[in-house]
Amino acid sequence: QVQLVESGGGSVQAGGSLRLSCVASGYSFNMACMVWFRQAPGKEREAVAGIDSDGTTNYADSVKDRFTISKDNAQNTLYLQMNSLKPEDTAMYYCAAVIGGAGYNCWLGGASGMDYWGKGTQVTVSS
Repeated sequence: QVQLVESGGGSVQAGGSLRLSCVASGYSFNMACMVWFRQAPGKEREAVAGIDSDGTTNYADSVKDRFTISKDNAQNTLYLQMNSLKPEDTAMYYCAAVIGGAGYNCWLGGASGMDYWGKGTQVTVSS
């Protein structure tokens, strides 16, 4: 059974940092393409950062140079380091995965291209 469990969310002031984690189980983590999404109230879910099985990364323009996605295959864990946080980063953050094989990049597929989802972790940034 596939499980994705996010943690690390919380409340911070603008300019602060948080590191999100997503522990995965039930599938071949090192063969997955994974993406962090976020959804704010009243807004559509958007892709924030993605990393494929080869380690290629992609970022939304709104978070480039502030967020860093990484993964630890030995620990089956996906990370999102978030620095210089802004109030507009406030959202529920979800990790998602799809098994696409070596080099498969799921970034352009969006939310509909992902097979597995976590339940999310809340990030709130105050001004």
